[in-house]
Amino acid sequence: MSTIAEMELPAQEFALRKTLEHVPDAEFDIVRVAAHDNDRVLPYLWATADDFDKLDEALRDDPSVEEVTLLEDLGDERLYRMNWVEQIRVVIHILVEEEATILNLRGKENRWRLRTLFPNRDALSATYDFCEETGLTLDLRNIYEMSDQRHGLFGLTEEQHETLMMALESGYYDVPRDATADDLAGDLHISHQAVSERLRRGHRSLVKNALAVGPGDGRD
Repeated sequence: MSTIAEMELPAQEFALRKTLEHVPDAEFDIVRVAAHDNDRVLPYLWATADDFDKLDEALRDDPSVEEVTLLEDLGDERLYRMNWVEQIRVVIHILVEEEATILNLRGKENRWRLRTLFPNRDALSATYDFCEETGLTLDLRNIYEMSDQRHGLFGLTEEQHETLMMALESGYYDVPRDATADDLAGDLHISHQAVSERLRRGHRSLVKNALAVGPGDGRD
């Protein structure tokens, strides 16, 4: 069964280490990443920074970056395409050796967060072993199995999925509302507080795992 893992790596053990050192307020959110071969990775990423001129200079001088192209400038955020050639061993291993998919990769301050879909638990274990053998500090923050239902992709529990779907079908999200939290609690045979917690946590998981693709979204 496919497995989703949320992991962290120290910034000094990953790409853009020098950029994050020289521009500590910079934040990166990768929306697509592919391995061209065993030597380079091509990511598309959104970036924010207080001083984009300083950021661009740092990116040009970063030894992990062979090429950087500005694709979109929205004023307070920019979309780049890059070629990474250093400190990318774990990404190469995940994409090439384990044939996994990186769903999200976010870097800020002193860490990178990866959310990865592995084909099975063995592929995740092999990645963890690879990091230990190569001296990389991989911190596994959360692991869960994909179910036959699609809600597993978004980090929802079965209870959260059930509550969200019932809320949608009963008109809880309509304006004006056709159902209240008390109505949902009665239908689910749980307390009002339990309904509120399921909705809040379910909404957070959906925003974090389905919508947080820009640099300013879903941050802790």
